Amino acid sequence: MNRLSKIAWTGAILGSMAGLVWVVNLPYPMIRRPVARTAPILLLPSYIQMDHNYRQTIRNVEQADQLINNSTSAADFSLGEEKVKLAQTHLDKLPIWFLGYEPKFYCNLFSCSWKFTLDEFESARTNVARMEAKVFQEKNAQIELKKAETALNQAKQQYQQAATLTDKQNAIASWQTALDHIEQIPSATLAGQTAKTKLIGYQRDFQQVVGFAADNQRTGSLIGAAQEFAFAAAQAAQNPPHTVAEWQQIQKLWQQAIARLEQIPLEDQGYLEAQKLLATYQTNLGVIQTRSSAEAESMQALEEAQRQIQRLLANTPTDATIDRNLTISQLQGIINQLNKVQSGTTSYSKAQELLRSAQTKLQQLQP
Repeated sequence: MNRLSKIAWTGAILGSMAGLVWVVNLPYPMIRRPVARTAPILLLPSYIQMDHNYRQTIRNVEQADQLINNSTSAADFSLGEEKVKLAQTHLDKLPIWFLGYEPKFYCNLFSCSWKFTLDEFESARTNVARMEAKVFQEKNAQIELKKAETALNQAKQQYQQAATLTDKQNAIASWQTALDHIEQIPSATLAGQTAKTKLIGYQRDFQQVVGFAADNQRTGSLIGAAQEFAFAAAQAAQNPPHTVAEWQQIQKLWQQAIARLEQIPLEDQGYLEAQKLLATYQTNLGVIQTRSSAEAESMQALEEAQRQIQRLLANTPTDATIDRNLTISQLQGIINQLNKVQSGTTSYSKAQELLRSAQTKLQQLQP
């Protein structure tokens, strides 16, 4: 046999042996178990591979569990995600028949201690699935936090650049929506814990910037409402005289205007303007109260004068014999009562008419 033939023959034998080793190392128990009893050394390649996958599964699951469930930063979660993927890759390479199977020959050589039962396999798979879900939830939370912070910064910038009240209100609404979005990020995630910490500062900024504007807007609304009531009161007070009921209604309008202004606190920017209006409105209210009192008193005086006139007419005899002094005294009493009716009241015109009549009658009776 020449040299070339020997090489070919050797290659054929080695190729056949390699093919045989490959076949017996296939993950089929019906092939492996007879070989494990008679020639276990042939199974050494698959033993090495299974041992490697087993150890890598355990190692990566433990590392992923530490990084994900005790994370302190987004970098921990990122690395934990890689470990979960590696654990799943090695877990997938472990054949089911391997679970609970102990290769005695390999373990005698390398002192292995496999205890990877079916329950442990299911537990590892469940643990990996749970961590994958947690990573997915965390990534979504991180995305939502980033979106919310971007929206918040945009709303803040829009508010600072707003030229009209409507633009400011729209920016405030967007700002508040972004804050609500940040608050809704799941607290069980690292992003949620980060959001909770940041939210304190974000809300403080919102109150300092927007809260001040909101207070000013509220003050402006109160002042505007007060001015509307004041305008209505001034309109109603035109073209006097008015009855007591009408003066009371005007008085209520001024009181409504004053009540709005009194709601504006000292720290608000519009407080000084409100106080100036308040002084004017309280003065106007005092005038209305005086007019109302004058109207009521004048009406009472006119009514009393009319009762006295009725009594005088009822007690005056029809013949010419009258008590001149008594009649003069009664007429003087009527005149005094009519003089109590103030000008600018609804009773004044009638009182003046009766007063002229009483004075004429008094002049006729005096000698």
